[in-house]
Amino acid sequence: MAYQGFAREYLGMPAVTRAYTTACVLTTAAVQLEFITPFQLYFNPDLIFRKFQIWRLITNFLFFGPLGFSFFFNMIFLYRYCRMLEEGSFRGRTADFVFMFLFGGFLMTLFGLFASLFFLGQAFTIMLVYVWSRRNPYIRMNFFGLLNFQAPFLPWVLMGFSLLLGNSIIIDLLGIAVGHIYYFLEDVFPNQPGGKKLLLTPGFLKMVFDAPEEDPNYNPLPEDRPENQPGDQDHNQQQHPQ
Repeated sequence: MAYQGFAREYLGMPAVTRAYTTACVLTTAAVQLEFITPFQLYFNPDLIFRKFQIWRLITNFLFFGPLGFSFFFNMIFLYRYCRMLEEGSFRGRTADFVFMFLFGGFLMTLFGLFASLFFLGQAFTIMLVYVWSRRNPYIRMNFFGLLNFQAPFLPWVLMGFSLLLGNSIIIDLLGIAVGHIYYFLEDVFPNQPGGKKLLLTPGFLKMVFDAPEEDPNYNPLPEDRPENQPGDQDHNQQQHPQ
């Protein structure tokens, strides 16, 4: 029963959230089982551009450290806020959600070229939290039963928690900065006088991830209309025998 419940919950996750969280968990499991090492995953511009180890552009977003409190904490926040975004403001807009992933990952990678950052998964999680929090400004949050605050303060509370744990806040600040850039370009600037939408999802992403919209002006041929299909005629004949 427990397995069936887990399988049902897993398959019920939206596609992008399921794919990303699964990749993160499998990457961490592979490191724990010593199939691979973190040295094969971390962000290293020299190895990427001179040795053509292109996979590092992706794997540095998938590893959150060894199994422990920090890993599970990050996974809970990643799953929760990635899913709420995908099922909320990005519902029915999978291509736009994937484009946000690509845009955020691109900006973080650019920053990584000039800073000694080896893994950017935590920054990516903070970006997702930031975008969700700005799109849900009136939701009241409770942090471990200690603090009550409005949703937009959540990224800053998480940064303060990282500071208390003795971690560097550079990663958190990077996630907040990239999240704010996306939020400003997507939600704020287009609604300003003279503003316009600058982040346009490429057409090929819409072709891959979004179901094609039905043309309201499409007029099917008579033989293609449902009432003229053989199955319907046979059914009608069975209902009204001669």
